[in-house]
Amino acid sequence: MLDLVIPTRHAEITPGFAVKRILPYQLRRMIGPFIFMDHGGPVDIPTERGSNLDVLPHPHIGLSTVSYLFSGNVTHRDSLGVEMVIKPGEVNWMTAGKGIAHSERFEDPAILAGGQLEMIQTWVALPEKDEEGDPSFMNYTAEQLPVFTDKGIWMRLIAGDAYGLASSVKTASPLFYVHVVLQQSAHFGLPKGHSERGLYIVRGSLEVNGVVYPAGNLLVFTKGVDPLIIAKEAATLMLLGGEHLGERHIWWNFVSSRKERIEQAKEDWKQGRIILPPSDDSEFIPLPEDKYRPAGGPPPGALS
Repeated sequence: MLDLVIPTRHAEITPGFAVKRILPYQLRRMIGPFIFMDHGGPVDIPTERGSNLDVLPHPHIGLSTVSYLFSGNVTHRDSLGVEMVIKPGEVNWMTAGKGIAHSERFEDPAILAGGQLEMIQTWVALPEKDEEGDPSFMNYTAEQLPVFTDKGIWMRLIAGDAYGLASSVKTASPLFYVHVVLQQSAHFGLPKGHSERGLYIVRGSLEVNGVVYPAGNLLVFTKGVDPLIIAKEAATLMLLGGEHLGERHIWWNFVSSRKERIEQAKEDWKQGRIILPPSDDSEFIPLPEDKYRPAGGPPPGALS
């Protein structure tokens, strides 16, 4: 029924801003094309204390970042000149391709107080033919995304296709990504037609095959199974998966099917060949120290 249960691990994005890291995991690096997943928040920092949780400009190659907020907002700026305040329920799909830099800034101190910031960010690896494509950024409002409701069930299809729904979000490979809210005792099933499927429990708890799983776990399901999922209490879930793209190398914020391409990206960032956001170019995050890490281990200080 289950191939693996992946618990979240503590990771610090910037000083004072800790997240729950979900992917990559040493025993399972990808689910479909999804190669990275972080759950940030709820963040609760009193306004009188002050904080700077901003993620300064940093680079990416070979992937798409997908930012999805439950609450709060974050300001995105990138090398293309895009400046966008990301709001809850929207999909912000930035494709790095051959190289892009972006920043994520939390510019309203009141949002950081009272647990008003909570978000999920994933990285979707690109097919080999698209790894060196031109970078792009697309924003899709919540109103553009399909929503389905049934007794005790609400869900929004963020990207891909699932449950007979299809999202207008442009993707480079077959996948699904769904935000689900279940009332207590609701019964639910996984989408069919995808070879790799995972379910992250944001809040609440679920029963699967007689075992109860609490929040903070990613359940990775065996191919072809059709489990009955029962909400033991009100629950919020993120479902993700799709078709496997083949082996990918990940180091810091770089993803590629070729190790040598990551080495080139390191040098490109050192030499300033990946341009900074034009409206946010006074500071940036330098390349981390290139320390050896075991194959399958987490990238050094990966950023969103």
